Amino acid sequence: MTSIAAVTLDVADPTAARHFYTTAFGLDTQVRLRASEAPTTGFRGFTLSLTVSQPSNVNSLIDAALDAGATSLKPVTKSIWGYGGVVQAPDGTIWKVATSAKKDTGPATRQIDSIVLLLGVADVVASKRFYVGQGLAVAKSFGRVYVEFEAGSSPVKLALYRRRALAKDAGVSPDGTGSHRLMIDGDAGPFTDPDGFAWEAASSALTP
Repeated sequence: MTSIAAVTLDVADPTAARHFYTTAFGLDTQVRLRASEAPTTGFRGFTLSLTVSQPSNVNSLIDAALDAGATSLKPVTKSIWGYGGVVQAPDGTIWKVATSAKKDTGPATRQIDSIVLLLGVADVVASKRFYVGQGLAVAKSFGRVYVEFEAGSSPVKLALYRRRALAKDAGVSPDGTGSHRLMIDGDAGPFTDPDGFAWEAASSALTP
């Protein structure tokens, strides 16, 4: 089964970005960084989500991100699905931190249960068909709205969402041009999907 080994973010200053991700989220091998000045404006078409076990963990990670220099896009709040908030890292990447739990069951920690890469696509059905053809197994599918793939032993789970809906969920305009500033490191690459998201072979990915 095809899986994601890591995601590589193209950033202007890898040293500063590495400091942010280790300080804010404690991420290391799951997120790789490389220097890039590729032109990009507005929404880059994807978000990264950190799923945690309880509301106090959401607060802990969001607070750490804001203290490390992130910008709030959606303040932490309760909703019908749980509790969460959205921030934008200094390098421009959008991060959502959320839990489906309504109440805390223990002391606050910064433990991350899962990382989800959400790609905003033009046609969920067509992109789902493409990725199944690349060896990914569907875990959840909600018609033309949302698809989630099996992660297996991968540290990063892949999901597809309509681009406009993903931008709305992130609290930004769906408009954007230029580079996604994202490379997906997996065991099925190299290839580029219908929305221009590029994959490379995990063995050729940059070291953290």
